[in-house]
Amino acid sequence: MNRQNPICVALDTPDLERALSLAKALAGHVGMMKIGLEFFYAHGVKGYDALAATGMPIFLDLKLHDIPNTVAQGLKSLMALQPAIINIHATGGLAMMAAARDAVKGPTKLIAVTMLTSLATPDATEVGFAGDTQSLARKLALLSKAAGLDGVVCSPEDIKSIKTDCGTSFLAVVPGIRPPGLDAQDQKRIATPKAARDAGADILVIGRAITGAEDVQKAAQAILQSLE
Repeated sequence: MNRQNPICVALDTPDLERALSLAKALAGHVGMMKIGLEFFYAHGVKGYDALAATGMPIFLDLKLHDIPNTVAQGLKSLMALQPAIINIHATGGLAMMAAARDAVKGPTKLIAVTMLTSLATPDATEVGFAGDTQSLARKLALLSKAAGLDGVVCSPEDIKSIKTDCGTSFLAVVPGIRPPGLDAQDQKRIATPKAARDAGADILVIGRAITGAEDVQKAAQAILQSLE
């Protein structure tokens, strides 16, 4: 991970050529790239290897969520790829996260998704969660730390309480990042890059604000400069 550049560009596309073009254009302008479900389901290990060849660290965003043994075995298979970061869902519970922790080897960081940034409190209530999203994220972060994980994925509004509870070295990987003036789209709990960074975010996951720009390098550089 590049501590000087906290931007992780989300290559959320099933198009291999576009993903490669973006990765090559942004190498040296962002600190990391995120590969998600849409890309990995379409291209698997071969696609992953093609992007890894650009030399940028990879956050493999597959959000594993199943019984402990299934998650552990899945992670053991994925360890051959040596991603910089890989994630699971904290709502899988303590036993699942502990099994995941045992399965992840080497320098790969294991983090857990707390509450999706597309969920506001009414959405969380609708699916059976009790409490507001911030208190839920806080509880799930503490559970993740108890399981021995390296950090969590959380919304910008959850960062401060999670850092207070779990310590400054506990990674806060933060999506829902929108530069000023950009539409929230399908996200509900968002912040500007600077606000999230000032709150303690370690890694800013940014997709369309960069990948949808006419000049992706300039877009990434503008965001990086806004953090100064």
